[in-house]
Amino acid sequence: MTSKTEFLSADVIDGGHPLPELAPDHSNIQVDGETAEAFISEKRIGERIKYLRLKKSMGLVELGRHTGLSASFLSQLETGRVVPTLRNLARIAMVFSKDLSYFFDPEPQTLFRVHRGKDRVRLPQSGVDDPAYYFESLGYLVPDRQLDPYFAEFQPNKKVIRAHQHTGCEFLYLLSGNLNVQHGEVTHHVEAGDAIYFDATTIHSYTCAGETPAAALIVTLQQPVAMPAAPRNNGFVSSRARNLAAAQQTPLRKKNSDA
Repeated sequence: MTSKTEFLSADVIDGGHPLPELAPDHSNIQVDGETAEAFISEKRIGERIKYLRLKKSMGLVELGRHTGLSASFLSQLETGRVVPTLRNLARIAMVFSKDLSYFFDPEPQTLFRVHRGKDRVRLPQSGVDDPAYYFESLGYLVPDRQLDPYFAEFQPNKKVIRAHQHTGCEFLYLLSGNLNVQHGEVTHHVEAGDAIYFDATTIHSYTCAGETPAAALIVTLQQPVAMPAAPRNNGFVSSRARNLAAAQQTPLRKKNSDA
C-alpha cells in the first residue's frame, strides 16, 4: 500500500519545492461559429448603436454621412443582421464621442427593488418602554440609497416625541388620523390628506393629535439643503442687496491691498 508520504514526494523536487503546474493545453480547443455569434449577440451592439442615434435625434442617412456607411448597412447593423468590423464600429463610436469599449462593456443594471409588505419589519420607537410610534423602512433593500422612505404610525395619548434634527429635507404625507408637527418654535396641525415638506436641520417633532393612531408616509433626504438664490426683480438685484454685498466684499479687498 502506498503511503501518503510517497504521494507527497512525487510532487516535490529536490530542495523541497513543489513542482510547477503544467500549462493547460489549448491546442485542441475550437470555437464554433454559433458560439461566436451568440457571444456577439449578447453584446447587443446593434441596439446600442440605435440608442445612441435616437438619443441624438439622428436619422440613418445622417449617420451614414458622418461615417461613410450606407443607410441600408447601418439599418442591418441595428437589427443584428450583420456584424460590424472594428473599423466600422470605430467610425460610429467617434461620431458619438464614445470609446470602442462602450459596445462591449456590461450594461449598467437599472435599479429596481420591490419591498413586499409581508417581508417588512415593524419596529417600535427605540430607547423607551412605551413607544409613541412604530415604523417600517420602505427602502431597506436599496444599497447606498439617496433617500429614506418610511411608514410610520403615531400612537394616541403619548408624550411629545423627542425633538430631533438632521441634514437635508423631510417630506410627510398623512394617510390617516391627525398629527401635530412642531418645526422650530411653531406647531402645525396636519390632517389626513395633508402633505408637508420642510428643512430638517431645524429641530422638529411629531405628536398624534387624536384618539386614533395617525399613519404617515415619511421620506427623508439627508443631503445639504441648497441655499435659495438672492431675490431679483425683473432681472435686477435691489440696491439694498448690492450695498450689502459691497459692504461684505470691502474688508477682503482692503486685506488684499494691504498684502
